[in-house]
Amino acid sequence: MQPRRPPPPALLLGLWLLPSLALAATVAAPPDPEHTDDVPGQPPAVGLPRGILQLAARAALHFFNFRASSPSALRVLAAVQEGRAWVDPQEGCEVDLVFSTEQYNPEQEGEERMGKCSARVFFKNEKPRPAINVTCTRLFDKGKRQEKDYLLYKQMKQLKTPLDTISIPDSHGHIDPSLRPLWDLAFLGSSYVMWEKTTQFLHYYLVQLSSVKQLKTEDDSIDLDFTVLLHEFSTQEIIPCRIHLVWYPGKPLKVNYHCQELQSPEEASGTAEASAMAPTEFSNF
Repeated sequence: MQPRRPPPPALLLGLWLLPSLALAATVAAPPDPEHTDDVPGQPPAVGLPRGILQLAARAALHFFNFRASSPSALRVLAAVQEGRAWVDPQEGCEVDLVFSTEQYNPEQEGEERMGKCSARVFFKNEKPRPAINVTCTRLFDKGKRQEKDYLLYKQMKQLKTPLDTISIPDSHGHIDPSLRPLWDLAFLGSSYVMWEKTTQFLHYYLVQLSSVKQLKTEDDSIDLDFTVLLHEFSTQEIIPCRIHLVWYPGKPLKVNYHCQELQSPEEASGTAEASAMAPTEFSNF
């Protein structure tokens, strides 16, 4: 295996041409997603959070997964390829970046596993719910995705008794193949929660589905009540969240949730107006 090249030694700082004289920095993506964006041997850029490129890429993918509304279309971060961040002390941090993705479900075969995304992510200082515009390409076939989603939907609708189960994965970290679709639906709903709670200093990852109940509905949708445990970086806290998800293949996902707050809720970075001004685009969707 070829050794990975270290990031370039240069960290370029300049003035962003705004009256507020915001600080801009160009940063090279490190080879390991858990590394920071700091250049070895040099102090970190003033105002730039550590690991901001990877954090922004994960936030963009949480938003992408939620908006795609498909358990068969889930993507996770493979590597950040390039990025540029601007810091305005009065406004927040804006990140432009390009990154590669891979399928979340490793059991899916015969599909293009790797994809590529470009995104602009804006964090309003330390507020949650960043405003995001993301475009992804090289995704798998739309028809196959719809077919897999409908198969999952039909399996869950044909259950004689609504689901009522706990602990996915089990105490050994194993997910039974029969429960994998349920885990993917939990990840889909959690993507919305993780995007809404992300700040420029905090990000989240789903570690366990601790309880789930399928509710009977009068319409054709799948209605789930479940509780998940989210790992909060960098506090290392485990956050329980109760999520109510309503899903039907091909329709927008509906999510309501309540998380155990360790501190008072913050005003969100993104707004309805910001979302409308910066719509998410989905290639091949």
